[in-house]
Amino acid sequence: MKTNWNYPTTIWVGENRIQDLSIACKNLKIEKPLFVTDKDLINLKMVQHIIKDLKKTFNHLHVFSNFSGNPVGENVEEGVGEFKKLGCDGVIAFGGGSGLDVGKAIAFMSGQSRPIWDFEDIGDYWKRADETNIAPIIAVPTTAGTGSETGRASAIINKQTGIKKIIFHPKFLPSIVILDPNLTLDLSPRLTAATGMDALAHNLEAFCAPGFHPMADGIAIEGMKLIKNSLIKAVKNGKDLNARAELLASASMGSTAFQKGLGAIHSLSHPINAQFNVHHGLSNAIFMPYVLTFNKEMIEIRIISICDYLELDKSFDSFLHWILELRKELNIPHKLSEIVDVNKINLEQLSVMALEDPSTSTNPRTMSKDDMKALYEHSISGKLF
Repeated sequence: MKTNWNYPTTIWVGENRIQDLSIACKNLKIEKPLFVTDKDLINLKMVQHIIKDLKKTFNHLHVFSNFSGNPVGENVEEGVGEFKKLGCDGVIAFGGGSGLDVGKAIAFMSGQSRPIWDFEDIGDYWKRADETNIAPIIAVPTTAGTGSETGRASAIINKQTGIKKIIFHPKFLPSIVILDPNLTLDLSPRLTAATGMDALAHNLEAFCAPGFHPMADGIAIEGMKLIKNSLIKAVKNGKDLNARAELLASASMGSTAFQKGLGAIHSLSHPINAQFNVHHGLSNAIFMPYVLTFNKEMIEIRIISICDYLELDKSFDSFLHWILELRKELNIPHKLSEIVDVNKINLEQLSVMALEDPSTSTNPRTMSKDDMKALYEHSISGKLF
């Protein structure tokens, strides 16, 4: 199956579409691309093969890979320095969420004189940007989770404050995206599960966010359906191309939908990711049922409205049961205390950070610091609300 989509950007979908990467560069008039991927991927045979093929077309292909998961501002600064020093004119952002976020941020910051933190997703901060020299971006995801390939932001940790910041500008959205399920076939069951739950969190929180956005709602509902259809299949059989393709689509859909907003799942996750280097999808999966039950009074009617389409009994409890059983089948821990040393947790500090997270503003239920603290406490003890 091969197809092209034009929403929310140009998306080339299908097996072996990675072979069109050089064509994508030429379409965007990129002659000196910077290939950005993380240090965990760069030495894989698949990645080396792609780079070798690109070098047949581009004499001036350069690679930047000096970063890993949960990237920090210094990673972006180093990448921008390489981009400018080597005279690059475009970015190929390749990999999971970290590779995509760093690549997008390098392309954006290559045209800026202000520090990256001046473009945090607050109000109209994005209008501070100089749009004249933002480099074109091609995004190639190798996981199906963050959906950063269709997102207008990057998640970058400020090492000085220990806070994960969302850096936003409309031109963070890549000009061309390549969704090739072949690139995800070797993803481990553990990472397939964690990234899939990340995509589910995006679609779920976007659907539950307050406000009128029927386009986002429709995309989010279908994104959840794809997860329900294909996540367990892909975890059990990583070579199932149809399941892999559906998960890639769901991830891109979740990122498209959450322009409507996210919620407390992400508010709670971001401080944990920044302070304990926990995989974002895993922390989202852990917090999901606690936030669902906390928000129940505000979202119950909406959740019931989609149960038929998801082939669930029409009740909030049925939906919650599906989430809990899905996590169990994927071997997702039920408690935060199973993955983080509780003796190192500063609940007061984490609660403030979660409350100040941009995702909090679109949680269906108004949040206080005490609410955030209670959610952390419940996730540590394993007791639902």
